[in-house]
Parts: sequence; structure tokens; C-alpha cells
Amino acid sequence: MLLRLLTLCLALMLPSLAHAQTLEELVARLPDGNFNDRAEVVNQIAATGDPRALAVLEALLEGDLEERNADGRIVIVTGSRSNQVATDVLTGEDLGAVARRSTTSIRVNNGLRRSIRSAMGVMTLRDPDPARRLAAAEAALRAPDAEQVEALAAAMAAEQVASIRQAQALAHAAAVLASDAETEAKLAAVAVVGEAPALVVQATLNAYRNVEDPALAEAVADTIADAERRQAMWGQAQNLWFGLSLGSVLLLAAIGLAITFGVMGVINLAHGELVMLGAYTTYVVQQWLRTNAPEYFGWSLAIAVPLAFLFVGAVGVAIERGIVRHLYGRPLETLLATWGVSLILQQAVRTAFGPTNREVGTPDWMSGAFQLGEMTVTWPRVAIVIFSLTVFFGLLLAMRYSAFGLQMRAVTQNRPMAANLGIRTGRVDALTFGLGAGIAGLAGVALSQIDNVSPNLGQGYIIDSFLVVVFGGVGNLWGTLAAAMGLGIANKFLEPWAGAVLGKILILIFIILFIQKRPRGLFPQRGRAAEG
Repeated sequence: MLLRLLTLCLALMLPSLAHAQTLEELVARLPDGNFNDRAEVVNQIAATGDPRALAVLEALLEGDLEERNADGRIVIVTGSRSNQVATDVLTGEDLGAVARRSTTSIRVNNGLRRSIRSAMGVMTLRDPDPARRLAAAEAALRAPDAEQVEALAAAMAAEQVASIRQAQALAHAAAVLASDAETEAKLAAVAVVGEAPALVVQATLNAYRNVEDPALAEAVADTIADAERRQAMWGQAQNLWFGLSLGSVLLLAAIGLAITFGVMGVINLAHGELVMLGAYTTYVVQQWLRTNAPEYFGWSLAIAVPLAFLFVGAVGVAIERGIVRHLYGRPLETLLATWGVSLILQQAVRTAFGPTNREVGTPDWMSGAFQLGEMTVTWPRVAIVIFSLTVFFGLLLAMRYSAFGLQMRAVTQNRPMAANLGIRTGRVDALTFGLGAGIAGLAGVALSQIDNVSPNLGQGYIIDSFLVVVFGGVGNLWGTLAAAMGLGIANKFLEPWAGAVLGKILILIFIILFIQKRPRGLFPQRGRAAEG
């Protein structure tokens, strides 16, 4: 279809190309006629492909183009009113000072300015820079002009880059629809537009829904309906991706809590502040690199990950050894004590860094986005999904195959028997709490890329983290994964229908009702918390 359209356009171009005028002849015609005549000359200037044409149109657009009364020479007049100088518009020759009333300005109005801007956009279709050619094609698509049909067809014929040629084809089809072309050509143009993303189809074809030609109107209506169906399908895919990315964030925030709460049975209300400490560790690392080694800034996240794990893990061990170990079996006291710790950590961070948000940069390799079909996927979200799954499976392997993981599971399932076998249960408790805290620090590193780094960062995730752990099954990491992804997807599918706040309320009601039927969650696990 695209080849047929291109062949038709080239055939239409041949007669006009045979009578093409030089740039010198066209520039000399600019002062003649009315604004409409001038607009026609502007389009012919753009169609010459002469590299000097852009400077001519820029000067005309700025109102600097004038005709010298003595000889009709077209010049660019610049400078103050008392000290004006003239430059030849085509050669750039300096013609010296301009006497008053020796030139006549070539006037432009708003309609002519629009024509000039459109013509300048078409000229960049032949620019050596591919980015400028693509931008010109996109600009021509946004503002279709029947006068650009020939220029766009010529640009398509000469273009070697497939993506740019596709953008030019869309712009050309839009220009054909805006012209007086035959129905067959317009139907071919509708078919070309129909292959574009749904939003482009709607924006381009909506103006032609009620045309008098029944065949064209039917083709437009069918193409728009097909685009709307595609848009709905890709909208669901976008919601699914947003849900998975939100689920990965919830997984990162909850996986550490799944250890401290699920495995140890400790209600740690300071978990959100441990996440916040991981984000501030990233901030400190980036500040140091900006000051001392800016060439390594791209490695800032790779450096922050182990540092956040070690630092926040050490804070977790200190909390367990100093407070939590004295409160095992007393959940209410543990809850109050860790809430006090959360307030202390928040205030400490406010004192050290201030109450305002801190800037955490994104390395170049994580910046930007890419198109997947008709949805946009950002690289930071992709990185977080991969990172969260890496942490999850790394933790599974550590708990299954490492000596510490074996000891942790033994203490969880039967503490007295583990102690009788020589396992130092107090040491295991401290390291388990430190492991959960360290993973919370890793979550903070990831969240620093998508959320504000402030003393209140963790407060937005603590409730959702508890919901994920309880819904998935206390102490079961696979349950945590399933619950995080399930709640993330449910959130994103409910938001368009019920709104963000009501959606969260509905999910909370669902979890409450679910827990009434299955108090131990989706995947119950034996252990200290479950037995209690």
C-alpha cells in the first residue's frame, strides 16, 4: 500500500518539477502580489532543496527581508533604525549602510508566518542530520498541509532510514487527506495512517469522520474503531506492566519484613525507616562521587547497593541486640519499641540532612524509555523489576543452600532442638534481623530512583509491606512474591475504575475478608510465628 501511494505521488510531481524555478527567480518574486501569492512562493522556495533557502525563509519570518528600491535586490536589513546595514540574502555579501527610505519591507501576516514555518519544517526533511529529519516529519504530521504533499513524497523517495521514512509516510498521508486528491489516493492515505499508533490515528483522522464522500467516511470510521480497540488492548497491557512494576516495588519493600516479621515473629514498625536509610545511603554515595570522582557517577548505584546492605544491616543488628532481643514473645511491647525507634531514626535523618527532599540522580544507563508496541516502558522501572527479582531469588538460594540459611530455618521451626544441637540461637536472631534490615536498605536504593528521598520515605510503604506479608503467608517468601505482584496488579487495574484511594480501600477490604477465611494467608508456613 505504501509503495502504491509513493508511486502515485511521484507521478503527480513530475509535471511540476519540469517547470521548477531557481531560488534566485523565486526570491525576486517575493515582493510581488498579495499574502497568498507570497505563501505560494514560500512553498516553492522550500521545494527547491537549495541550502540557501532556509536563511531566506528565516529572514522573511523575522521581518528582516526587504527590497532595495534602486535595483530591486532582496537584502537582509539589520541593526538599529539610525544605523542599519544590508546583507545580500543569497550571497551573504555585506552591502554597507542603508539609507532611510531606500528599501521597502516585504510584509508578512499571521497566515504567511504559518506557511513559512511549515515550509521551513519541510526543508529539514532533507537535512543531513537524521534527528532533524525525523523532527520535521513529526511536525508535518501534527500540522498537515496540502502544499507539502510533493515535498514529503520526494523526501520519502530519498530517505534511507526506515523509521524516518515511516514517519514521513504518515505525514504525507495526512497531507494527502488535507488536499483535493482523488478518493482512491485518500483511501490509500487512510490505510497508511491506520498502521500508526492508536493515538496518532485518532488525532489524524478525527477531522474526517463526517466527510461527504461515503466511502472515505466509512474507511475513516472503521480505521478509528480499529485503533480504539488496539488502544484498549494496549491500555490493559500498560496496566499489567504498571502493576508488575508496582508489585516489584512492594516486593522489595516487603521482602525484608517477610524475614523479620514472618520468620522471627517481630512486628518491626521501624522497617520503613530502614528503607529510608538505604535511600539516604544512595544520596551520600552520589554526593561523594559528584565531589571527588564525577567520572564514576554512572557506578553510583552499584557502589550504593553493598554499602546500603552493610550499613542498614548493621543498624538492624544493633536494634535487635539493643532492644528486640529483650522483647521476644511480647508483641505489643515490640510494636511500641520499634515505633519509638522509627521516630528516633526519622529525627536523626532530619537533623543530619534536613526535612526537605534530597536529589538522587539517575545514571545515564538507566535514563529514558523505549516503546513496546503502543506502550512506553521506562528503564528505571525495568531495572527495579530485575533488581527485585534478583534479590528475591538470591535470598531463596541463601536460605536453602547456605549454612546460615539452614540454621535460620532450624531455629524458626524448633528453637529448643536447634539450641540443643549447638546452634547459637541468639546469634542467628541477630543476623536474621540484620539480613531483613539489609534487604530493606537495598529497597531504599531502588526506591531512590522513583520516589522522593525524604525522612518520610518509608512511611508510604510500611502498611503495604505488612499487607503483602500477611496476605502471602507469614514466613513464606514465595507467598510474599505472589502477594506483592497480585496486589500491585490489582491496584493498577482498580485505579482507572475506582480511583487511587477507593481502589486501596477495596483491596484492604478484600484482604480483611480473605484473612477471615484463611488466617495464615495464601501460602501458610510452619514456624515460630505460625505456631504462636
